[in-house]
Amino acid sequence: MTPSEPQPEPDAVPRAAEPSQSTEPSQSTEETEVTVRRIPRYSRFLIIGAGLGAVTTFILTASFPSDPQVGFGALFGYFLLFGVPIGVVLGAVVAILLDVGLTRRARTVLAERTMVDPRPYDEEPVSAEVPEAPPAPEETATR
Repeated sequence: MTPSEPQPEPDAVPRAAEPSQSTEPSQSTEETEVTVRRIPRYSRFLIIGAGLGAVTTFILTASFPSDPQVGFGALFGYFLLFGVPIGVVLGAVVAILLDVGLTRRARTVLAERTMVDPRPYDEEPVSAEVPEAPPAPEETATR
């Protein structure tokens, strides 16, 4: 070795590259006022209303004597065409009234929204080679 060449120190340990400030995820926070309130689940009210309409129709149909020429089943099925829709409408009305009542109890609160952008890659990933598409089969005309 020549005296002009630098000699490596025996204690020197290679250090990993220190992450720079640009590789840290960026984060931004924003505060907004939001309204918090409870809402009814309309589908449940409609289904329960339909069920109650069917039960009520059954009770009313069974309460009165049925025509022997028609029978109980046919009479119940006919009145069921009216009882279920009426129950659905009443369930919807109850849900709407409950929604209006809960809207009055709504509160306005301060919400904090934090958006974090992920860290970029240290190095670009090596893209895998895309295999070539298989050759198209030759078309043969057969008649």
